[in-house]
Amino acid sequence: MGRLRFLLYASGFSLGLCVLFSLQAFWVVHAKPDLTHINHDLYHSSENLMKEIKGLVHRHPNKLSLETVTSRNKGYQAEVAVVTYGRRRKENDDRSKYRILLSFGQHGRELITSELALRILSVLSGEHFLPNMDSDFLNSTLDKLIIKVVPMENLNGRELVESGDLCERRNGRGVDLNRNWSVDWGKKEEDFDPYEENPGIAPFSEPETQIMRKLALSFDPHIWVNVHSGMEALFMPYDHKNRTPDGVMSERMKSLLENVNLLHCHQRCMIGSGGGSVGYLAHGTATDFMYDIVNVPMAFTFEIYGDETASTKDCFKMFNPTDFGTFNRVLNDWSAAFLTVFKLAPQQIGEVPYKASVSKLEKWVSIDEYLDGYLMERSSRYGKKKEVFELGMQEIRTYFRLFLLSSVLLMFMFCSRISKGKSSRPIVSAIPL
Repeated sequence: MGRLRFLLYASGFSLGLCVLFSLQAFWVVHAKPDLTHINHDLYHSSENLMKEIKGLVHRHPNKLSLETVTSRNKGYQAEVAVVTYGRRRKENDDRSKYRILLSFGQHGRELITSELALRILSVLSGEHFLPNMDSDFLNSTLDKLIIKVVPMENLNGRELVESGDLCERRNGRGVDLNRNWSVDWGKKEEDFDPYEENPGIAPFSEPETQIMRKLALSFDPHIWVNVHSGMEALFMPYDHKNRTPDGVMSERMKSLLENVNLLHCHQRCMIGSGGGSVGYLAHGTATDFMYDIVNVPMAFTFEIYGDETASTKDCFKMFNPTDFGTFNRVLNDWSAAFLTVFKLAPQQIGEVPYKASVSKLEKWVSIDEYLDGYLMERSSRYGKKKEVFELGMQEIRTYFRLFLLSSVLLMFMFCSRISKGKSSRPIVSAIPL
């Protein structure tokens, strides 16, 4: 009897241990990973970052100016701040200088990019000095430039991240702004992620991209850089093709990127086309639009940071440095990299003949603006004003496909109704009864 009781106790104890270990295993498998949250000792909130930028503009009105552009589409509103830097500016002086357009914060979760925008503006205003910076040489370089900086292209998406959705890259209504441009828009690869890469219902359906397109067409830059994080890379066109463009300017772009990689990226950065280097093709991107449609001589995408050891669920750590040393190194290294771009890119462009203004059909606008009578007056790079009444050819194709689809559906409904009408008629015999 005692032996039997011992066996019962032992089996019960073993069963209890099995249940305990099973629960532990279940907890390990299903427990949420320890996610990294925003370090507010390092990162500004979107509101405070814009306050810092407005303070810089207020303290340096001879160098910086700020405008805020608002656009609305189907009840959704977006606001984009644009900071312009220019030394010794005179009326109508912009056309005689090299024009540079920089965009940061296109994806909400990439907070480090907007911090870099603030750091670059601090350097340009003279409030922050980089190690080994030659101030005299920098000043002589900057005298030749007009620089427009968009510190936070995707403010609505950034606010979603700040509210706790740390993996959000899209805008306030779920569209990836770097898939909403017209070049090869809407094409989906086999690995297409409809959540991450939602291109919107049409090219330029989003107010943010509408604002950026108008800014690019009116400013007509010589150099464009779209700044992201997630890896360390220096990309040039194309994103939607597995190759770089042909021609001398393409070689000049690659040479410039190799210099930046050597001087500031310590040879860590991947170089080449976005589509050929990153492992997947991206359609409807800003950089391809700038290069192919706006005809920007030098168009780039810079990826300034990425933590390959981070879990795919730990988005803040994956896209943003989390300690002060790395944070400061990234901002200093990439600020210096941009100063190198400011110095070398105009030299490269000046040595190569290029098309200074593009034809009317090469600069496309959305069909809705065309129907509203979109008319833009702007100056060419030689100062000659012209009115451009432009039409987006790829967008026409999109609307034409929708028209064909609706026509087929209407024809099908019409034929179905006729068929139904014939079948419902009484049958009349031709032979008298």
